[in-house]
Amino acid sequence: MNMNGKTVLITGSTDGVGRYVARRLAEEGAEVLIHGRDAGRARALGDEIVRAGGSAPTFYQADLSSMSGTRALAEAVMRDHQRLDVFVSNAGIGSQNDGPQRQVSADGHELRFAVNYLSGFLLVRLLLPLLKAAAPSRIVNVASLGQHPIDFDDVMITKGYSGSRAYAQSKLSQIMFTIDLATELKGAGITVNSLHPATYMNTTMVRAGGISPISTVEQGGAAILHLVEGDDVAAKSGLFFNGMNEARANPQAYDADARRRLHALSLELTGLSS
Repeated sequence: MNMNGKTVLITGSTDGVGRYVARRLAEEGAEVLIHGRDAGRARALGDEIVRAGGSAPTFYQADLSSMSGTRALAEAVMRDHQRLDVFVSNAGIGSQNDGPQRQVSADGHELRFAVNYLSGFLLVRLLLPLLKAAAPSRIVNVASLGQHPIDFDDVMITKGYSGSRAYAQSKLSQIMFTIDLATELKGAGITVNSLHPATYMNTTMVRAGGISPISTVEQGGAAILHLVEGDDVAAKSGLFFNGMNEARANPQAYDADARRRLHALSLELTGLSS
């Protein structure tokens, strides 16, 4: 995909790998919509992009830990734009952000499930008209190799909680959603894929977990950019990638009944079922 003139929304793009992807796409001529919670970081990224010769990005400030904040972001994007060529669902929190203890969102949902999965689910559902208007368009869900099966009797992990399990469950949920959405959008000119960009990139999330980085944001960014603009994946949809290569996710991802249960729960928790 030639990115010149294309409109791209990247959540969680004022830091880490999202920041790198936003900068690269802006340099290629895309109209980049960046998202984050910190206006100062957004200004710094915008200045950097302009100095490199790109067009200044549009910043949308939103807290994706709440459904109202997520809806407000979608409404702002829909108000300002008539089409969206690419949506990269990258915003997320790691297993140790703000400590290892169980945390809940403003809506009472387990926080990692809410931020890493539910916000992206809701944004895609709300932004589909813009993606359909821009077809052929692409959705890229930034997931992880760290995946844990969902216990549907305790999705919010009220028992036996660990941050790593919560994170891994949220990432598997993204992959399951990717598979279902690809089926739903077949023939609509929209592809949707998920990926593990790179292992333990040098990001704030990784460092917050006390982990020594072993990959660079450039490596992870290249894998994301591959799904955003690669000609070889233009017709591929519903897949999970490990870096540049197709891979298999946790077996629960391919359990149609589990995906149906997750879909129904997601509609309920985001208020889309009412």
